[in-house]
Amino acid sequence: MGRSMTSPVLRLTSLVLPIPSSPSSSYPMLSVMKRRISDKVAAAGYLVVVPDFLYGDPVDLNKPDFSVEAWLKLHSPDKGCEDAKLVIAALKAKGVCAIGVAGFCWGGMVLAKLASSDDIRAAVILHPGKITKDEIEAVKIPTAILGAENDHIVPPEELEKLGEILSAKSELESYVKIFPGVSHGWSVRYKLEDESAVRSAEEAHLDMLDWFQKHVK
Repeated sequence: MGRSMTSPVLRLTSLVLPIPSSPSSSYPMLSVMKRRISDKVAAAGYLVVVPDFLYGDPVDLNKPDFSVEAWLKLHSPDKGCEDAKLVIAALKAKGVCAIGVAGFCWGGMVLAKLASSDDIRAAVILHPGKITKDEIEAVKIPTAILGAENDHIVPPEELEKLGEILSAKSELESYVKIFPGVSHGWSVRYKLEDESAVRSAEEAHLDMLDWFQKHVK
């Protein structure tokens, strides 16, 4: 997404990495949720880019024979990172000079790799899949990690350890925030009639926006 200025050159952009959720989930359609989040960021004055690095093949846990391991072989975070770099290069070729990136779930794993490059200004990693100590040690940009108290994929204590690595980088601003009472994916997969879930998701979205407004300028 990028902030529109009086100049024809786009100066601020935020790239939202895709969320690999099941299209047949009992939650609202993922495309609607992505649109809802993207609209929030666009309303804050940014140009929003939401590329489909999954090529129309999201996780579908409702398939009886679905294998996460096989799916990840087709959609590795390394490949997602390379695709993201192409999008970033294309934006810069169009005159965009500041880019922030948000990554949800699988996108969080991609962003952990992408954050080792100073081609972007800031990163917000939300309830990521597995990310490594080495990836976090390589981070070069201001990074916020938003995690869930009840996360079976990356428990909060693991995120806190990654946060300790980030906090040791005195030259970078960073933080880890654990949201109480929520589960993996809470910021994008929630029922609109659940007031508590909506509040938690909206708080995460606001934290994301605050981070961009502080660092992507």
